[in-house]
Amino acid sequence: MPVPYEEGGRRSQKARTRSALVSATRGLLAQGKIPTVEEAAQAADISRTTAYRYFANQRALLAAVRPEIERDDLLPDPAPADPAARLELVMRECVRITREWEPELRTSLRLSLEPDATDTTLLRRGRGIGWLEHALAPLRAHRPGLDVHRLAVTIRSATGIESYIWLVDVAGLTRAEAAETLCRTAQALLAYALAEPSGAS
Repeated sequence: MPVPYEEGGRRSQKARTRSALVSATRGLLAQGKIPTVEEAAQAADISRTTAYRYFANQRALLAAVRPEIERDDLLPDPAPADPAARLELVMRECVRITREWEPELRTSLRLSLEPDATDTTLLRRGRGIGWLEHALAPLRAHRPGLDVHRLAVTIRSATGIESYIWLVDVAGLTRAEAAETLCRTAQALLAYALAEPSGAS
């Protein structure tokens, strides 16, 4: 079987070249541009031929800039025991990540909505649901009738990049106002779940 280009020799040099292309792409995205492979290569001062060895097309290039946050949870150590306090801490960090990586996350969303999209995992590689579920974990002992995973999914559905973009682009909120709205929405959904007599989210 043929060896992929980046798995051949000079791996350190190839890793630096790939990193330069990704960094250049992120810089162009931050300027409001959706770069082609050629434009990223030019910004990184790398030849087109070389760039195409790493990214066969624009979609592959743009998919590579999606942030991958490796942390298993977003809580400090020690973490508070109160679920609402834990949720607040996690949501504050989630919206910080959203704002920091906004151009890349917008691009991932755009790619996932294209009619010919073949990679449907672009928005499912995130850790948001897991972070929220970890924040809400104490509820499993105190409210055994409440589906914590479902509640985490519900909160994520109303507070992710999709909601953030709508608040900024459609509702006209500032980015700071949008962040506050997402945090308040998370707390409202938690309060509603806890108020339910059955404990269902």
